[in-house]
Amino acid sequence: MTLTRENKNLSSEKSLQTIKSFAEKYANKTNTYFCIDPSVTAVVIEGLAKHKDQLGAPLCPCRHYEDKQAEVKATYWNCPCVPMRERKECHCMLFLTPDNDFAGKQQQITQEDLESARANI
Repeated sequence: MTLTRENKNLSSEKSLQTIKSFAEKYANKTNTYFCIDPSVTAVVIEGLAKHKDQLGAPLCPCRHYEDKQAEVKATYWNCPCVPMRERKECHCMLFLTPDNDFAGKQQQITQEDLESARANI
């Protein structure tokens, strides 16, 4: 059986590219950086894109929710979440301040890194 986006439950290409573009612009705007391990960044971007497809909003993929739709409506954990906007604290390690030990030097992610992460989901 060949794995496709549908049977692997991956995000659409459109949402993936939208979230990738948003993350790169937001990192630049906030002087934050992606994780030194690009697979972490790629998995978080995929999770945000998947939630955008399923829920209509990029709900933080790194938390557990009893009711995802209610959380989307509350907007607290929609990316960028309130802790990120207010204190530059990103639970997902997507947006890291330069002094964070896990911060890389990149504010961009390659298409290859995204595809590699998707292949391993």
